[in-house]
Amino acid sequence: MASGTSRDVLGRGLRVLGRAIREEPRIFAVAVTGSVLFGLMVIASAAVVGAVVGEVVVPAIARGSVARGTLALAAAALFGISVLRVVGIFGRRLGAGYMQYRMQATYRRRVTRRYLDLPLSWHHRNSTGTLLSNANSDVEAAWYPIAPLPFAVGTVVMLVGAVVSLFLTDWALALVGLTVFPALFALNVVYSRRMAPRQARAQRLRAEVSGIAHESFDGALVVKTMGREAQETDRFAARAGELRDALISVGRLRGVFDPMLETLPSLGTLAVLVVGAIRLRQGAITVTELVSVAFLFTVLAFPVRAIGWVLAELPRSVAGWDRVRRVLDATGEMPYGEATLDPATPTPATLAFHDVHFAYEPAEAHLPGVEVLGEVTFTVPAGKTVALVGPTGAGKSTIASLAVRLVDPGEGTVTLDGVDVRDLTAASLAANVALVAQVPFVFDDTVRANITLDRPGIGDEEVWAALRLAEADGFIAALADGLDTMVGERGTSLSGGQRQRLTLARALAGRPRLLVLDDATSAVDPRVEAAILAGLRAPTDGVAPASILVVAYRRATIALADEVIYVEQGRVVARGTHADLLATVPGYADLVTAYEQAEQEREQNHPYDEVNPQLTSGLEVEVDR
Repeated sequence: MASGTSRDVLGRGLRVLGRAIREEPRIFAVAVTGSVLFGLMVIASAAVVGAVVGEVVVPAIARGSVARGTLALAAAALFGISVLRVVGIFGRRLGAGYMQYRMQATYRRRVTRRYLDLPLSWHHRNSTGTLLSNANSDVEAAWYPIAPLPFAVGTVVMLVGAVVSLFLTDWALALVGLTVFPALFALNVVYSRRMAPRQARAQRLRAEVSGIAHESFDGALVVKTMGREAQETDRFAARAGELRDALISVGRLRGVFDPMLETLPSLGTLAVLVVGAIRLRQGAITVTELVSVAFLFTVLAFPVRAIGWVLAELPRSVAGWDRVRRVLDATGEMPYGEATLDPATPTPATLAFHDVHFAYEPAEAHLPGVEVLGEVTFTVPAGKTVALVGPTGAGKSTIASLAVRLVDPGEGTVTLDGVDVRDLTAASLAANVALVAQVPFVFDDTVRANITLDRPGIGDEEVWAALRLAEADGFIAALADGLDTMVGERGTSLSGGQRQRLTLARALAGRPRLLVLDDATSAVDPRVEAAILAGLRAPTDGVAPASILVVAYRRATIALADEVIYVEQGRVVARGTHADLLATVPGYADLVTAYEQAEQEREQNHPYDEVNPQLTSGLEVEVDR
């Protein structure tokens, strides 16, 4: 892979830059125009400096005086050229910078949109750190060479003009230029090819370091409580050390080639002075011509480096683009249909599973998928509460994900009011269905923002109604700033039960017609949970009623359901009321009894809904323990 990259990195890198030019042709044209203007003024300045030395300075030394008019004319010419060079620099830098940052912003949005389009199974196969790197450092690396690109294009024009100028001046001096300029280009190409595998490895290691850091920070609670600080530090240090070594390798290569790239133009200037002195003695050129050519080589030393900057960054650009393209070209999106349901319909929705099969995609494409659901058929009637009960790994959370279309079935259909959820628009699905997941996620924002999520039509009145239904209005009202209280990253200022009720209120604020609860009240006192479910079955405060599919573990919660679906090994084993299943299904009775025993032990050892003592002392109003 590395060798292949080193051989074709120049062509691939230029194709990446070509894509940028095609996407932003006008901005690129502005930048290149400024760069070309600068390059032409560099050549013009060499001619003017040569003329000033040959036609003004040398005669003035010989005569002992200089005409003021001639001196003023020379100064005006140099000033005018300087002004045009400044204009060229301004246009080049403004255009290049605008183009680079615009491309980075555009592709960050494209990568993010692609993340949203790709199915959950794809995200399961890619670490969060890698995804963050794709959207950030990889996008930045892909378009980094855009900054020096217009300068390099202008430099090419400048070199062509310089070679033409050299041939018009003297063939011997032109040969010096034809030796130095191709040598510079060839050296840059060799540099780029050697740099390619090093930059690719460094870019990959950046993502891995980011992934380890994110995982460690995200799992800080586990790391601290399990005493894994030293091991996590060592794991991060090992990968960070690899990244350090990779970057040192990049730096060493630059240390070898940069002096050579800096030296070649200087050697060219020295060669011009030696050859020029000989040609001047032979009478083939004048002092004006010699000074112009020597000055030209001197001022070309810096612009020519722009070509080197582009070529030096191409390996990193190709590495970043390959990683970005892997996201953009990923398959498996879940397209939405055109069908809609009226979210204002006052009646709850009916959810139905029809012979649903589902298998999670394997981590490697050549491996078979593992089926977790098979022949699942059941209905959540409008306005009813259905509980999903089953042992760990039975497929309950997968059923919840299918109900809200986080994933699609491999076979069979999931319908909402008789419409296949795959045929619904994204907006219609979101307006009619809401999921409250096992692990509540709270944004680092205010209580109000966490509930409304900027959705239209949700004002403070709707927010408080949802909070009351979620049994969360008491502790929110007791907060110092009420709805304007900042809850901290992931809701760190709230207890587990408070976070669960806040996310439940978020779902209810949208007035869904189907509410899916995936063990969404596990951290709440059973009495509060019972009050919540009772409120959902008989909604108040103007919040629309909803059908409820709940993944349940507590016996009291299960008993509240109109129907229980008992699941084992991805199959619906039995269905009926809680009392019927207790009497007729031994496995169900054993499982519920085990749940009840575990619940009793938990109540004895761990109080529910503990408030963070560091942040919310005295804020809980209800007795949830």
